[in-house]
Amino acid sequence: MIPETFRTMIVHSASETDHERRIAEKFIRDLPAGDVLIQVVYSSLNYKDALSATGNRGVTRTYPHTPGIDAAGIVAESSHPAFLPGEPVLVTGYDLGMNTSGGFGQYVRVPADWVVKLPENLSLKESMIYGTAGFTASLSVQKIVEHGLTPDSGDILVTGATGGVGSLAVSILSKIGYSVTAATGKTDQNDFLRNIGAKAVISRADIVDDSKRPLLKARWAGVVDTVGGNILASALKSTFQRAAVTCCGNVASPTFAATVYPFILRGITLYGIDSASTPMPIRQKIWRKIAGEWKISHLDSLHTEIPLEGLEHAIERMLSGGQHGRVIVRLGD
Repeated sequence: MIPETFRTMIVHSASETDHERRIAEKFIRDLPAGDVLIQVVYSSLNYKDALSATGNRGVTRTYPHTPGIDAAGIVAESSHPAFLPGEPVLVTGYDLGMNTSGGFGQYVRVPADWVVKLPENLSLKESMIYGTAGFTASLSVQKIVEHGLTPDSGDILVTGATGGVGSLAVSILSKIGYSVTAATGKTDQNDFLRNIGAKAVISRADIVDDSKRPLLKARWAGVVDTVGGNILASALKSTFQRAAVTCCGNVASPTFAATVYPFILRGITLYGIDSASTPMPIRQKIWRKIAGEWKISHLDSLHTEIPLEGLEHAIERMLSGGQHGRVIVRLGD
């Protein structure tokens, strides 16, 4: 039976410097219109969620609001024939948790074309250990593979390697045979990164170049960059001929300064990764890979599980740069 109300995090914000978060009850009837009502069992915390939870108008325009760009749970009600009550499903990206009430509540209501049926060999909990971060990492790995790079091509650099996207990219690349160098500003996480598959761990200071030289000694066959800024610019200058570089984050900076020389002299390709609006056929293909040949065996070492009430501390820790791996939020049974 569907209840009248459910527990959720609600963010009230007058401005980006004036906001309040609290756990409260919300009426099911107040959820936005949609084809599928989902009882959320797990969600996860992403950097975009932390921004939304602090009143960032670049992520969320209208408050009060419930963040959570990821949700995995059971169909409670559906007006679409593709989804039946009782089916396990997941939603990542689109507008969920941005301007549509998100996964930090026990129920979400969304359009049917946002919903992915949970693949076989993947539990609801496992799907949220991956979540948007794992999906983004997998899209990045897919570009590396499609570009034609093989494990014999050379080392793959992963920046921001202790973060959600970075740690999962390290894990997946290692799982399918690539030699991974993990770059991080958290020098105390060497053991963690090696345990999840990194062949080498380096400080981000080892790759950042401030010389303004257009090219550097070639070191990387490919790069998965999760941070942007000068780290991305430096990585572009340090790749082999015909390398592939993927870009999916801007925590260091949304801008970077580079010349055309890596592109026209080394023939490299820069791939932008947009996970939120990935077309459904590609989305389904990637989730099948995540549940199949790309599924990693050490998921337990990659996440921390918290209740809804634990979000307050976890959000602050993420914003201060103290988080490594994934944080998943349990909302149901």
